[in-house]
Amino acid sequence: MRKLLGAVALLASANLQAAIPATPVMTVYQFNGPDGLPYYDADRFARSGTSRPAGTLFQGTSVIPCLMIRDGEPLTDKSGTPYVGFEVVVDPRRATRSAIDLFKRTVAKRQSLKVENHHCSSRVKNVISVRNLYALEKAPFFDPPRSGRGRGERGVSELDRIVRSFHASSDCEDVNARLTQRREALERAWNAFIGKHSELGSLTTLARAKHLDYAMRTALYEGHIGRGCSAYGACERNIIVLSIRNRAVGQCYSGRGCDFPGDFQGVSSKPSQYNIWDEYLTQISGLTSCYLRPDLAGNDYYAKMQAMYAQTVPDAERILYGNDSDLREIFPGNSLSNLKEMRHYYHAPAMGKCFPNHDRVEYMSGAVARKGRDFALIANTRIQVGAKRGDGYLFKEFFFDEKPDRDVVRTENRYPGFVVDGRKVSLRMPSSCPAYGIPPGCRFGSVGRYRKVPNWLHDGRPIEINCRLSDRGESCRGGGKQVRVSVGGTCDKEMRPVTGVR
Repeated sequence: MRKLLGAVALLASANLQAAIPATPVMTVYQFNGPDGLPYYDADRFARSGTSRPAGTLFQGTSVIPCLMIRDGEPLTDKSGTPYVGFEVVVDPRRATRSAIDLFKRTVAKRQSLKVENHHCSSRVKNVISVRNLYALEKAPFFDPPRSGRGRGERGVSELDRIVRSFHASSDCEDVNARLTQRREALERAWNAFIGKHSELGSLTTLARAKHLDYAMRTALYEGHIGRGCSAYGACERNIIVLSIRNRAVGQCYSGRGCDFPGDFQGVSSKPSQYNIWDEYLTQISGLTSCYLRPDLAGNDYYAKMQAMYAQTVPDAERILYGNDSDLREIFPGNSLSNLKEMRHYYHAPAMGKCFPNHDRVEYMSGAVARKGRDFALIANTRIQVGAKRGDGYLFKEFFFDEKPDRDVVRTENRYPGFVVDGRKVSLRMPSSCPAYGIPPGCRFGSVGRYRKVPNWLHDGRPIEINCRLSDRGESCRGGGKQVRVSVGGTCDKEMRPVTGVR
């Protein structure tokens, strides 16, 4: 009996040591790419590669990936990039509100699950490039059902009142009934609303309200929602609206979404310019929602969005449709020419992450790690490369948590004994990676993060922009004290407006 118990304990210990994290829920995503990304029959891929897709998965489809084993080896392309099997969790083309809980439950289950390897089961038949999968934990977003309660604000101007009427309409509600193609649905909804409501104003006035709505949506979701109604957050939103104005007034390029002078809708919703309008990103945010619905005022999230909108919309309307005097008043003490040439800004914390003070840290878009006959998928994550072992390297996972003032890093060895494919390890030194993504010469007590910078940043000149506005605090519950605040300049670690970029 004692021997039997000892054997059981030894087996349990061996299984515990062999356990590795299950593959996470991953999302089909290619920024500003086609709606559908191809997948392939696994057997056909093994014979002839990607010559003949078996079908497509829509952007935003969430899946559980696995490694398809053929002749004892995982399926990869010639460079070692895995083509992984998958089981669909949520298909956005058919998703309803119930998909929110399904997605969250599945993510939580996978995070707590340990497995021996990442091999596919026999029921999995198709594969997709792991380069089209990302471990994104944002659940699908739907507005809550209407409750019929609540009284909305009347609005402070004619355009504001029209925007609020649209948000309360059935046309707006239809936009978010489905998870996919919401950007296109929002445009159709506004056109339908304008066609029905001539009593609210002339066609020109209704069109202006539509453009204002788009600019406000972009300002709210491009900005840092966590800053709420603070002076810095409100100034940030004004700067975003100013960038939209300047892309549609004075310099109207179709490549930036501008089809005619004053096309604030086209400019503000061009995914290549404001990436929040990308197909997948509209599925997981309230960007196209009816966030001004009166019955949502009792919901904390929507109440905050409504307060941020109310704080910014008077200035936004003047920035878009006012004159030079309005710009001087909203942005006091700034050069008018600098203000009008500001079309770009740089949010350093959101840029490419880099860790120059940590050796041999590499991002893995997708690689296979092996331990004997067991294989693991290492994808959409960073690793710290260890000692060479045969054709690969030992490794630890490299994690970081983005805190308000710094990145807090840690490593974990959750794949003991596994060796990552050496073809996917470059051992290159990190490229230019300045502290906070800003030029040298700025003084900091200590450096909390490093960021890469976009190429266009060097084509312009960072400027500090002053705003005069009401500060209601991050909670949006403050009384509203009139203050003057500055955003940007060479050493601002959060946002840097840039003037002069062509």
